[in-house]
Amino acid sequence: MSDPAAPSDARQAARERARALREQHRKQDRRRRLIVTGSIVLGTVLILAIVATVLVSLSRPTARGPLNMISDGVKIGAGLKAEPTAALQPGEQPVASKKNPRTVLDIKIYVDYLCQDCGAFMRTNDTRLRAFTKSGAATVEIHPIAILTSKSDGTQYSLRAANAAACVAELSPDHFFDFNVALFRRQPKESSPGLTTAQLLKRADQAGVDHLSEVRTCVQNVRFRSWVQSATTRALSGPLPGVNLPSIKQTPTILVNGKQFVYGRNLDAQDFTAFMQEVAGDEFSPSPTPTPSPSGSAGASSSPTP
Repeated sequence: MSDPAAPSDARQAARERARALREQHRKQDRRRRLIVTGSIVLGTVLILAIVATVLVSLSRPTARGPLNMISDGVKIGAGLKAEPTAALQPGEQPVASKKNPRTVLDIKIYVDYLCQDCGAFMRTNDTRLRAFTKSGAATVEIHPIAILTSKSDGTQYSLRAANAAACVAELSPDHFFDFNVALFRRQPKESSPGLTTAQLLKRADQAGVDHLSEVRTCVQNVRFRSWVQSATTRALSGPLPGVNLPSIKQTPTILVNGKQFVYGRNLDAQDFTAFMQEVAGDEFSPSPTPTPSPSGSAGASSSPTP
């Protein structure tokens, strides 16, 4: 006689097998989703890592910087002589310039040669800066950067002008002050093509720059393009060498003994003189008497090397 419970047991067993199979499929689906999600996340992380590596690589110079600019700037002292330094090597951070004696003002200026306010400040204060620096009452450290490279009708004038300044810093550093001033005379306007290479070289010649043949090659080849781009990135991202200001937000950025000069739209020379007086106190003389340039090797520039 057959067991009446057998068909029921068989159906129950079939249901159990079906349930187990569905559970197995759910687990397999979950594993597949986890694998796919993990692959997407891993792929995204790898892509971001590659992009970050490329961006870091682009921000690093591929060649050394100019001589006499290890701080990313040229420090001009008594007699308008540049302070000689080694070149900044690829991957290195700029080195702050040697601190001045207590009685010598330390003026640092970050400029873009297409920046109209930079030009206005330099033209307004050229006579005072020249007198203070030449007499030894102050040092002026010029940091050329290129934040307006895209504002010159496709010619990259800011970058080319900063590169020309770097070429002069390396090859004729004691004429840097005059060349810097020359670039702000009859200054090109934003959105204009700026000066041509020939015009940059003409201004170098008018400023008395030595080694014009080597300077011409340096300017034509935009030899310090990579350094200009990296120095600009460093100025905008910080930290700035030798000062507490985290980074620059605009050009010109002017610092006197580490304190920022906040200028008005008129850029009155008397305002800057008053600010220097405020920073330096009784030790500052608003009418410096020029003194003879120091003799000896102290003002000699480093010899250019490849």
